[in-house]
Amino acid sequence: MNYFRSRIVIVEDNDVVREGFSLIINSISNYYVVNSYDNAEDSIRNLKKDKPDVILMDLELPGMSGIEAIAAIKKLNPSIDILVNTIYENSELVFQALCAGATGYITKNTNHTELLNAIKELIQGGAPMTSNIAKMVVKSFQKNPNSPISARETEVLELLAQGKSYSMIARDLFITKETAKSHIKNIYAKLQVNSKSEAIAKATRDKLI
Repeated sequence: MNYFRSRIVIVEDNDVVREGFSLIINSISNYYVVNSYDNAEDSIRNLKKDKPDVILMDLELPGMSGIEAIAAIKKLNPSIDILVNTIYENSELVFQALCAGATGYITKNTNHTELLNAIKELIQGGAPMTSNIAKMVVKSFQKNPNSPISARETEVLELLAQGKSYSMIARDLFITKETAKSHIKNIYAKLQVNSKSEAIAKATRDKLI
């Protein structure tokens, strides 16, 4: 007999979906749905009583949003793993959820097997994501291949973003201070900005650095 079962809480406002998730998860002997809620507030209120290892969290909820709930739960108990399960593939929501403390992010078109595999991966220390979400995350860390600035200008701008002076940039790149200034002048022209802060902000936003 297996005495250890992972305790799982479901937060989902759709009754049919919530009950379906409970049946799927409880079909595995290692998992136990201790409670399910149609709102985030009740799940937070009962956190100490439920003692979940994993919370399956929808994002669009009545009252407190899923993202607000993730942040609140992680503040109360950082050891709880939160798996987002939502219809949304919006990059902004994905990053808000991950920044709030979600450990994984899957979409509702995920089938039963993929859902159970995601929970298993989470419990084993992984960070499960559906392939389209994973691609989105990877893409966000990649530089824009259509950058208007050259490779050398990119190096200069990255050092500028680190707070380095013209002299320090010149020293790090083995160029003269005048050459460094010339590169920065070209960067401003190409990015159509007038200051260091504007250049860094635009370069960050457009994934040039």
